[in-house]
Amino acid sequence: MESIVSDVAVGMKRGSDDLSLYSTSPNSVTANGNDSSKKLRVEDRMESPPSRVLHIRKLPSEVSETEVIALGLPFGKVTNILMLKGKNQAFLELGTEEAAVTMVNYYTAVMPQVRNVPVFIQFSNHKELKTDSTLNQRAQAVLQAVSAVQDGGSPNSDNSTLDSVLAHAPSPVLRIIIDNMFYPVTLDVLQQIFSKFGTVMKIITFTKNNQFQALLQFSEPVNAQQARLSLDGQNIYNSCCTLRIDFSKLVNLNVKYNNDKSRDYTRPELPAGDGQPALDPAMAAAYNKDSSLLGAINPMSAAAAAAAAAGRMVLSGNSGCSGVLLVSNLNEEMVTPQSLFTLFGVYGDAQRVKILYNKKDSALIQMSDGNQAQLAMSHLNGQKMHGKIIRVTLSKHQAVQLPREGLDDQGLTKDFTNSPLHRFKKPGSKNFQNIFPPSATLHLSNVPEDVTEEDLRLLFSNAGGIVKAFKFFQGHKMALLQMSTVEEAIQALMDLHNYDMGSNHHLKVSFSKSTI
Repeated sequence: MESIVSDVAVGMKRGSDDLSLYSTSPNSVTANGNDSSKKLRVEDRMESPPSRVLHIRKLPSEVSETEVIALGLPFGKVTNILMLKGKNQAFLELGTEEAAVTMVNYYTAVMPQVRNVPVFIQFSNHKELKTDSTLNQRAQAVLQAVSAVQDGGSPNSDNSTLDSVLAHAPSPVLRIIIDNMFYPVTLDVLQQIFSKFGTVMKIITFTKNNQFQALLQFSEPVNAQQARLSLDGQNIYNSCCTLRIDFSKLVNLNVKYNNDKSRDYTRPELPAGDGQPALDPAMAAAYNKDSSLLGAINPMSAAAAAAAAAGRMVLSGNSGCSGVLLVSNLNEEMVTPQSLFTLFGVYGDAQRVKILYNKKDSALIQMSDGNQAQLAMSHLNGQKMHGKIIRVTLSKHQAVQLPREGLDDQGLTKDFTNSPLHRFKKPGSKNFQNIFPPSATLHLSNVPEDVTEEDLRLLFSNAGGIVKAFKFFQGHKMALLQMSTVEEAIQALMDLHNYDMGSNHHLKVSFSKSTI
């Protein structure tokens, strides 16, 4: 990653208030996007002053405005764009500096790609993007069209340029096909990814022609259009589980059961109907008519960006991640290898944990693979733990080394390789379906029959925090318990996951997407 980042050039004259992008002065950007006089080292890039204007380099020659805008869409409103096609560059202005910082931070860890080509993103030295509307007319039309969809409105139908860029969405229902499905893709994963683009009302999943497919209904057709615009052709996980998205001819889904195959989020009272088909005969007949093949797909490879937006799932075309994370700004008085193993174990199987001997507010965590590392990073970076906001990034290390035999490292390094507490060791485990961002509501399972609500409220209160709500379900075997803050829930999960409740029952604790 460091060799990639160090290739980012300054490319702009510092202190200039106007973009001199068409000049041939010594400080202008060269045709290949490099400024030979100034190269940014990693630390220079990290210390560059944030700006809501981003400089994007090494774009493919035939890239469209829409593809560049799609890089920024999930992080917030895109307010301006300037394409320099002869230089394979672009400038993208976001609505807020905060959105731009989030975008740059994300792409520091996950290499952005457009049409499967790595591109480079950095802060511009300009605080505002000033463009000549006559030279930039097409780009502005695309931006206006995409913004209309993003705001939940509709593009101006009188403008032929807008119509050609963003055709009228024919249906709120999308047909989704998953190619190269090497990892399980569940209904809940789809809901997390697509809900960033609008209210997901219904989902039906099924297998047809030996392919996992889904029908997903938004509340409005424009939301379906935006999701298709941003996600078609993207990978849910590294180099696999590719989304192929088209509009369905159906305009409404009729869901009969709420289970792991189908869900109507507007009707939580529907029965589970285990063993029953998720698609009733009339729907199946209608779907059989909806068999048009997807045309030539020209994916807008804003994979990582779409991911950050989509329920913080990881979408990336870069599979070069080692699986080792660097966690910093920890509370060194309270953190332990065991607590980090438990928390990061929600998102993957942590193999080894090392708190750094000379910097005890930092730790290295080795996950089973790069996908799990990126999943944990995207969910836990910026969360509050033991009163401090932790920072999670990908480490340059390929593995966490154990201390030499006979060397006492004060218990700072732990090997969890053979731990029985790994949640994802078993292929196809239901735990794959229950990966959610940290939340104040916790899901409890493996609860003994003789344990009461009062017992559990007392147990979690003693972990430090206030229990605001509680509910048993599944005949007392499971429960939802809501703490007053996400930080309290994180602390309770670290303290009480695998807690011995007696009678050979060890409490299982995870984050829930539900509220009480």
